[in-house]
Amino acid sequence: MTVRRSTDDLADHRSRVRGSLLGGALGDALGAPVEFDSITDIRGRYGFAGVTGLVPDHRGRIGLVTDDTQMTLFTVEGLIRGGDVPAVRHAYLRWLDTQRYPAPQRDRPHGTGRLREQGWLYARRAPGNACLSGLAYGPATPAPFGEPGPVNPGSKGCGTVMRSAPFGYGAPDARHAFELAARCAQITHGHPTGYLAAGAFAAMIHLVLAGEPLAQAVRGAADLLTDYPSHEETSLALRAAVRLAAQGDPSPERVESLGGAWVAEEALAIAVYCALAHPWPGELRQALLLAVNHSGDSDSTGAVCGNLLGALHGQRALPADWLTDLEGRETITEIADDFAAWTAGEPPMNDSWAERYPLD
Repeated sequence: MTVRRSTDDLADHRSRVRGSLLGGALGDALGAPVEFDSITDIRGRYGFAGVTGLVPDHRGRIGLVTDDTQMTLFTVEGLIRGGDVPAVRHAYLRWLDTQRYPAPQRDRPHGTGRLREQGWLYARRAPGNACLSGLAYGPATPAPFGEPGPVNPGSKGCGTVMRSAPFGYGAPDARHAFELAARCAQITHGHPTGYLAAGAFAAMIHLVLAGEPLAQAVRGAADLLTDYPSHEETSLALRAAVRLAAQGDPSPERVESLGGAWVAEEALAIAVYCALAHPWPGELRQALLLAVNHSGDSDSTGAVCGNLLGALHGQRALPADWLTDLEGRETITEIADDFAAWTAGEPPMNDSWAERYPLD
């Protein structure tokens, strides 16, 4: 997955990968405290504007991320450590250990690498049932696109989309990003809409990193999506998001007209709508707040919107005051830089790199 880049191009790519991972984590942390609240309850607690920044969760802590960010980081690790479905699945099994144990277990299968040593990742923050049960199912060959996968064949939860941005970071083209993301989504979710929505999101990420304007990247991913059987639910959701964004006057009520985001196509549509409603670098704060102030899966829509706009604008567009309180910021930045170097073919070939990312 090596793409040769000039020094300036590498710096820009690094900034965009950082922006995507950190932006996704910010959206996740913004939405987590209100994930299961109605917009009425959110406004009752925080005022009519709803959440306007990072707020304490039920433990009184600010800036904590959820399984959305956790699994996204393990996606990155799986791509570096092999880049195929088995390597990504092994990475997700390391994430699964963080949900089962209070600290690293060095005698566990695949129990290697630096990411699994990060103590802050050993926190169970409402992980998706399909992600947990799907990883317990065991390895399985992905189904042909358009057909139900062998693992949780009826599940199309948003756990596929929220972890799939990294497939777009270093792919040689949008179709490669789409298909690898879709196959890896089948590790836990077998419904075609669930894994095709993940593919469409990865393709969008690839296209904005390649320099496409946001609206053009959304259109390009939507066009690519139609090449695959069973695309209809995701295509309809994306078209609704684009139409709604063109009407202007964004609001939580408009967000909720797209659904609750508990399923993949709705989460993707809401994130795309919020990004299109506030597409400029100076509007990233407004986009993320729009993405989390609604009655649905606020952390996932915040995370996906942040992944997308962070990839579009780079790290400098992220609100610095929010980053200060973000859990795991140093680790997220480090793994973003490692991934950018790896995709450029410039990782440090030394014992430290081999220790961080041993081949599966």
